[in-house]
Amino acid sequence: MSETGAATLATAPDGETAGTRAADVGPDTGVFERYESEVRLYCRTFPEVFDRARGTELFTEDGRRYLDFFCGAGSLNYGHNNELIKRRVADYLAADGLTHGLDLHTVAKRDFLRAFVETVLRPRGLDYKAQFVGPTGTDAVEAALKLARRVTGRSGLVAFTGAFHGMSRGSLAVTGSRRARRAGGASGQDVTFVPYADGPGGPFDSVGYLERLLADPSSGTEPPAAVIVEPVQMEGGVYPAPAGWLAELRELTTRHGVLLVLDEIQTGCGRTGTFFGFEDAGIVPDLVTVSKSIGGLGLPLALTLLRRDLDAWRPGEHTGTFRGNQLAFVAATAACELWRAPAFQAGLTAGTERLRRFGVELTEREPAVRVRGRGMVLGVDLAGAGGARRARQAQRRAFDGGLIVELCGRDDEVIKLLPPLTATPAELDEGLGVLATALRPD
Repeated sequence: MSETGAATLATAPDGETAGTRAADVGPDTGVFERYESEVRLYCRTFPEVFDRARGTELFTEDGRRYLDFFCGAGSLNYGHNNELIKRRVADYLAADGLTHGLDLHTVAKRDFLRAFVETVLRPRGLDYKAQFVGPTGTDAVEAALKLARRVTGRSGLVAFTGAFHGMSRGSLAVTGSRRARRAGGASGQDVTFVPYADGPGGPFDSVGYLERLLADPSSGTEPPAAVIVEPVQMEGGVYPAPAGWLAELRELTTRHGVLLVLDEIQTGCGRTGTFFGFEDAGIVPDLVTVSKSIGGLGLPLALTLLRRDLDAWRPGEHTGTFRGNQLAFVAATAACELWRAPAFQAGLTAGTERLRRFGVELTEREPAVRVRGRGMVLGVDLAGAGGARRARQAQRRAFDGGLIVELCGRDDEVIKLLPPLTATPAELDEGLGVLATALRPD
């Protein structure tokens, strides 16, 4: 497949060959435009009607093929319809397995908890309890902040500029984007924002700044209940936190009796090369929020991991109808099997190296382009090389060439690459080739 021909001629999953759609025939989107809210976003950037998917590949209803380096905003780390995970879910359904269970004891939940502890927590020396909070990441953040305030008896929080933690009201309060906060009517009351370790303005000694605020009785800042941080700011522009900076933040919060919350909703489940993004720093957070790819197959699942001594909930104090998503438990248990497979680990290592090399090649070709990343996420920052306009143009060109990529950063000036952790070397080469072509200046 040539770099620019990915969307022109492709073989669909059932073997048929699809050619270029006639120019005067567009996708049938009338029902969406008539009956769906104007709030929809991604369909405007990727104006197709998608029908099937497999691994890294997406197919439209008329058979056009795309490579997916967006992965449901990080919800599909194991690719679309991963064969192992899909088979486990299909077998469970065929056996009339329970599909909805609130917080009842179920076999599916027990299997997941055992697999998660044995595969993820215990090998990393982590002894957390899991709170199942509902279907999406913002629910995990809400529960973490609510619990932190309850345990400490304090109301204040510290968050970082450039942060994104969700779209519900409490999560928006610790999200940096003014656009998102205005849309949700969220105020900054009880939240102190501090510059992140790195950002468009360059590195900043935010830990030193926090130390001065917390140590000075006349700083005007009350000791907070918690500090919430992403190990890599994804929506903020793909800014990885240095391991030493996270370690210093952990030491500071411990010394001042402040809880440290790590938001691993998009960075977790292997996206940064290790299961959790905080692992390289050698720290143990007090609370960890997990969602997106923990559902294994793109199924909704969110949980808050918490230190045992922080479990101050009384029965029924924090509920949610879909906190017992049994199909997601089955899929998540199957995903744990992947983490025990040497071939999966080897593929993750190889994919990480391929993205790193691509970043080096880009900057060698055009030094004004800045590249940041960790593991299987790469941000191509065009702020100094054409800005948001060029980023949007490259995204459109990539889509025309058969590749789906997302934009992020303050002004959507950063192209964010999130290929599946299971993408083959050939798929990575093909997709990165399409993007390299899309990035070539006019």
